[in-house]
Amino acid sequence: MRCAALLTAVAVLATACGSGDTSTVIGRADSGKLTIGIRYDQPGLSQKRLDGRYVGFDVDVARYVANELGVEDSGVTFKEARGAVRESMLETGEVDLVIATYSITDARKEKVAFAGPYFETGQGMLVRFTESSIQGPETLNGRKLCSVKGSTSAQKVKADYAQGVELKEYGQYSDCVIALMAGNVDAVTTDEVILAGFAAENPELLKLVGKPFSKERYGIGVAKGDGKSRDAVNEAIEKMISSGEWKRALERNVGPSGYEIPAPPQITEKS
Repeated sequence: MRCAALLTAVAVLATACGSGDTSTVIGRADSGKLTIGIRYDQPGLSQKRLDGRYVGFDVDVARYVANELGVEDSGVTFKEARGAVRESMLETGEVDLVIATYSITDARKEKVAFAGPYFETGQGMLVRFTESSIQGPETLNGRKLCSVKGSTSAQKVKADYAQGVELKEYGQYSDCVIALMAGNVDAVTTDEVILAGFAAENPELLKLVGKPFSKERYGIGVAKGDGKSRDAVNEAIEKMISSGEWKRALERNVGPSGYEIPAPPQITEKS
């Protein structure tokens, strides 16, 4: 009886500490390992370099959050999370978190939960440096506009600003940018902070035009129903902001593009 009581007590203690609980992100973090979905092709935000290093603001956010959950950098595995598969990666457990310029929308909240937001930006337009006739989304009728599969950016332009625009979709933003420089499309649209990174890499070939015409709030994707983990991630975001590391990470990664660093957002996605 004493042995049975002791074993029960140990089991209760282990459950209370989260040890062995693989149903939540914070439980899986007890193993010292987390898998996080990021983008691989966004300069300043999230890139996998040719030498295999991962760099950018989203990468810094991912590492900071993981550290706050008890996982060291060496225990973080990054996986590419393209726009069209982010929900399914969380739903199937392929990744524990998604930190990939992941805009919070009502439609996505039907499938996954969000912590945050940890950054706010607006939709913008990228064109060739020599382009003069495209000055905003309303000037795109009869032109070819590129965005990535799984993004709502191009559809928003067609629905709200230029019904006569021809939409082109590619797998990654870098593919859109290559198509733009090759003359296969006339403009690329997505969040302005993403486009600023590409413009900074090719200042003699590309430029931003017009003013932001939407509000995008980046959240950290968590499996739906995992409220405790979402709360823990929110605490990590708030600590990153209050410590000054959030601003330093932006200045380090995004500042060189000339993009104006915004004020930190307020956490709104809570259990």
